[in-house]
Amino acid sequence: MNNEPLANKLRPNKLSLVLGQEHLIGKDKVLTNLVKNKKIFSIILYGPPGSGKTSLANAITNELNVKTRFLNAVVNNKKDFEIVFEETKIYGNIVLVVDEIHRLNKDKQDLLLPMLENGLIILIGLTTSNPYHKINPAIRSRCQIFELLPLSKKDVLKGLKMACKHLDDIDIKPDALNLIATLCNGDYRFALNLLEVSYYSTSDKKITVDVIKSINAKASNPMDEDETGHYDVLSAFQKSIRGSDVNAALHYLARLISSGDLDSIYRRMSVIAYEDIGLANPNMGIRVDACINNCERLGLPEARIPLADMVIDLCLSPKSNSGCMAIDLALKDVEDGNVGNVPKHINAQAFGYKYPHDYPGSYVLQQYLPDILKNRIYYKPKNNKYEKVLKLTLDNIEKIKSMNNK
Repeated sequence: MNNEPLANKLRPNKLSLVLGQEHLIGKDKVLTNLVKNKKIFSIILYGPPGSGKTSLANAITNELNVKTRFLNAVVNNKKDFEIVFEETKIYGNIVLVVDEIHRLNKDKQDLLLPMLENGLIILIGLTTSNPYHKINPAIRSRCQIFELLPLSKKDVLKGLKMACKHLDDIDIKPDALNLIATLCNGDYRFALNLLEVSYYSTSDKKITVDVIKSINAKASNPMDEDETGHYDVLSAFQKSIRGSDVNAALHYLARLISSGDLDSIYRRMSVIAYEDIGLANPNMGIRVDACINNCERLGLPEARIPLADMVIDLCLSPKSNSGCMAIDLALKDVEDGNVGNVPKHINAQAFGYKYPHDYPGSYVLQQYLPDILKNRIYYKPKNNKYEKVLKLTLDNIEKIKSMNNK
């Protein structure tokens, strides 16, 4: 009996067979051109589960026809890495694909770094975690980083239709195929696994919506059967909290809980705490984080209780988007090229820099913004209790500036 998962059997060996990721593969895209030019550098591919990281690594190495070794940072021990490094002495350059590279321990890193430095190893690291936060800076600086995006429903459907050709006598209805593509939420591996389980769980190989519902409880939630329904509910959830409508927010929270999608609830509450409540109630971000940690420990159904408390608190909290608006204005200047040179007294050499703590009130008048932006104002406090305090400080600073100008 062959127990190899369908996802492994169908792993693409050419870039043209990889689903999605049009920003990286296709005509005149970076990874396609690297393969076309028969050149590969050390790279890190990061993105959500089922987005095609391993498939992409497999397609790249296969098309380049290079000697490749696949290791896992958790499963494989130091000796496994040493064996690969010994092989480089015999065969020369080897492409080493390391899954879960963010979990690479110090011993393995110490082995890998000199091999990367001298070019004997070309690394393709795979991770679901943000490499800018989770990967050793010494390794990260030797790699180009490419982000993979969740697959679109259209991409998943395309892949599922191709996969059906490899399952003998399969009879799957379009609405069932559509439900699988919706449930996977961009995770193609999940979609293939659900398709395969559905196929082998029937006696006649006929896959219907009812068959999928009997396997996956989440499929019974009507919100998930509509292509945009899930995102509509998430949007309504955030907008209800922003609008301080407790009852509506609790309704949409209940629909999200019933779908089992706690991660989306966590993300929305976290962004609401900073985007919509922000400086009107600065401790809210910490409290949301504490709520999430408790929910993770409790699990459902108990997690519904701290979630409800938190959503009610978010709804009725004072609101301010001043921080969000301030950074967006600053980003627009950067994107428009309005940056200028860092003033000499606060650059790395800091000639003439005045140390604020040497002055009364830990404040001294000096220019911090570049000349072309020296009068720019990004942050405009709102009229809530906490920001009134911030505004007093800003007003005092403006008074000092005004007196100095006179």
